[in-house]
Amino acid sequence: MARSVARLLERLDALYEIGGGPGANRIGYSPEEDAAHALVADWLREADVEVEVDAHRNLLGRVPGDEPELPEVWTGSHLDSVPQGGRYDGALGVLAGIEALERLGRRRRTLAVVAFREEERGCVGSRARSGAGGLPGAFVELHHEQGPRLAQAGAPLGVVTGIVGYKRGDRVLEGRAGHAGTTPMEGRADALVAAAAEILRIRDAATAIDGAVATVGYLEIEPGGVNVVPGRVRLVVDARAPDAERLTRLLGELGLDDEGRTEPVAMSDTVRGTLRAAVEARGLPVVELASGAGHDAGILAAAGVEAGMLFVRAGSGGVSHHPDESAAEEDVAVAVDVLTDALDRLASA
Repeated sequence: MARSVARLLERLDALYEIGGGPGANRIGYSPEEDAAHALVADWLREADVEVEVDAHRNLLGRVPGDEPELPEVWTGSHLDSVPQGGRYDGALGVLAGIEALERLGRRRRTLAVVAFREEERGCVGSRARSGAGGLPGAFVELHHEQGPRLAQAGAPLGVVTGIVGYKRGDRVLEGRAGHAGTTPMEGRADALVAAAAEILRIRDAATAIDGAVATVGYLEIEPGGVNVVPGRVRLVVDARAPDAERLTRLLGELGLDDEGRTEPVAMSDTVRGTLRAAVEARGLPVVELASGAGHDAGILAAAGVEAGMLFVRAGSGGVSHHPDESAAEEDVAVAVDVLTDALDRLASA
């Protein structure tokens, strides 16, 4: 394995140790995320790039271009994690960006790697940066797939077409509380039984729309006693779809209105084409897929940046946000090669 990839994996281990186990524990704006940013800043200085921390505490490392007046080309991701998260989520994209910049050196356009703050709870750092300005002309985010589709396709890499839109909404089901031992089964109005039927309906509605997903991951049950028939249940549904038409259809099927929904975002045709060319140049299959999770690349794309994403095949059945999150060393190696090639093409244009 190339020395740069071995170093990347060693650095992933070092970041993973911050906060102790099990898993990665670097919550946004916590001392652990601060420590991760400080460590990566040291690695950027070792790479002899210009280090900047902006007003929102995002970390950037720049290699000035021969024509610095041209729009910059950025890569990167985030360093925060969910509690007991995985080794690769976010951090892989930042460290791969450092390796790519070291390989490329100076190009026509300024190159930068960025570590955005607090991605996991709403892409806080990239939203703040987008609102304040100072954005690049193009952005490429390398990320762990967080799902099984590339493994199912037998492909190490995937080019992302867009990031899904989503809406979350509440549903309340009313019943009648009663004693669990003395209320006859035939006379019950069990709100949790009604909620179970609604959850199955939600699942079936999403299954009927290609590419859509819907999840009920939270329930509030009242009164909440083990010996009391539930009288009221509140559930929260998370509904997602890869384009506006399917999102509208899904929300209609679920009885959710459009207010407050987050729209799907398409990735840049230019960056997608550049990534496809870099994948094809290595004789690899080009697999294109939508991202079911939100990412900083989506925030920048919505702000007008030519943004794209490259996914790395996930191991362990596609598990993510979990200590079992994994990726094969050879997949990481080819991902860094493709990222480097794509950045070279974009920064030389």
